[in-house]
Amino acid sequence: MSEPLAMSDGDANTPPTVPSIIQQLMGKLSLPYQMVLDSPALDPAQRVQAMLLDDQVGALLALFPQSHLLDLAALNELTGRKLNPVRQERLDRMLGKHQLDGLPGLPPLTSSPCIYEESLLTPPTVLIESGHKGVLLEMPTPNFKSLLVKASSARFAVPLSQVQPNLDRPDDDREEITQAVQNFTARRIRQRLEETLEIPPLPETAQKIIKLRVDPDATVEDITGVVETDPALAAQVVSWAASPYYAAPGKIRSVEDAIVRVLGFDLVINLALGLALGKSLSLPKDGPQKGTPYWDQAIYTAAVIEGLTRAIPRPQRPEAGLSYLAGLLHNFGYLVLAHVFPPHFSLICRHMEANPHVSHNYLEQHLLGITREQMGGWLMRFWDMPEEIATALRFQHDPSYRGPHHNYANLVCLATRLLRQRGVGGESQEEIPSDLYAALGITADQAQQAVGKVMDAEVALRELISQFHQSGQ
Repeated sequence: MSEPLAMSDGDANTPPTVPSIIQQLMGKLSLPYQMVLDSPALDPAQRVQAMLLDDQVGALLALFPQSHLLDLAALNELTGRKLNPVRQERLDRMLGKHQLDGLPGLPPLTSSPCIYEESLLTPPTVLIESGHKGVLLEMPTPNFKSLLVKASSARFAVPLSQVQPNLDRPDDDREEITQAVQNFTARRIRQRLEETLEIPPLPETAQKIIKLRVDPDATVEDITGVVETDPALAAQVVSWAASPYYAAPGKIRSVEDAIVRVLGFDLVINLALGLALGKSLSLPKDGPQKGTPYWDQAIYTAAVIEGLTRAIPRPQRPEAGLSYLAGLLHNFGYLVLAHVFPPHFSLICRHMEANPHVSHNYLEQHLLGITREQMGGWLMRFWDMPEEIATALRFQHDPSYRGPHHNYANLVCLATRLLRQRGVGGESQEEIPSDLYAALGITADQAQQAVGKVMDAEVALRELISQFHQSGQ
């Protein structure tokens, strides 16, 4: 593939097919194959993950099973190079030229040299991306091996089974975070974690809002007074209420007007708290390519959780405001990682680009020994945030969590998985267990309706999100 291409979305009513260029290539090579529709039930050890990398020397095609993650450090040590995933714009041009949606793991398709993980040839058959979304090529491994005669075999990928993120042992978080910090700093004298991390104090505005949250006598005037002391926050609340997403009648003239007529006390107090915390740590400048921007993901997740919460029967419905706040802050650990490990955050991002099939918590566990969920949950407790929020951040990737405040963690888990199915928040998709719906007291249909309403309002929601990008956040 000498040059890249423009993406094709395809027609939902068109029967699945193998791209014509792939059909021609397989015919030319006289290689039989079967077309298989993608399914979560397929064994990831059989699935060939293709990643095009480059450096000053040139491009290199890396092939490895989806049951593994590509370790860039191991590959670079092996090759003596400084390889990273090619820029997305270049890949899109390459793929668009042949109307492909993704990069097939077929070395003859590209003029680049190829290296493959040894374990790729272990299963009796392999499954290769066809270049059309949802369509795979199945062929016997010996046939696939015939495509690798000019490729190099090596060990540069790590089995995901060897990487075990700490999903459900919060008592170990402090020790694991301290160990990770010591591993990545020159300090060898054990310090208090709070000193080592150099985390900024809880913002003054956030401290005032937290006090109002727990004050049963707090009024609209109280929250208006706090918000108005922070001009940027006040402007954000007013523009939020005036956005097409809320379709408020008439012009919004003040913070009090925004609260009384449109947003309500509960939403504003949690929205203001989420904004104050979100702006306490700056957004990293070097994020992963194709990654969903921080505030896009935060606001989409909060909006879906808002709809899911309304569908939960009243007797077991968690507090709406706290649920919304959990959505806004669910990815706060991402900011913490960038703040605490700045030299290594870029490495995490490059691994996310090289492993789109792998959830970020596996990559962070592999590279740092901790995950953003551990960091975010710990910081919420350090800042004396509500325990419901700390729990939501800490257990958001554990659909089986049923401990204290499980509804909040379960809501975040469900919302983020529903959004990934719609292309928001990453390509790695995980199944939604029926037990998760049951624990929340809602049905799969109700959940799909909730996320559907948010996606239907996408234009208005994106206009609202754009306010954060314009303000530099």
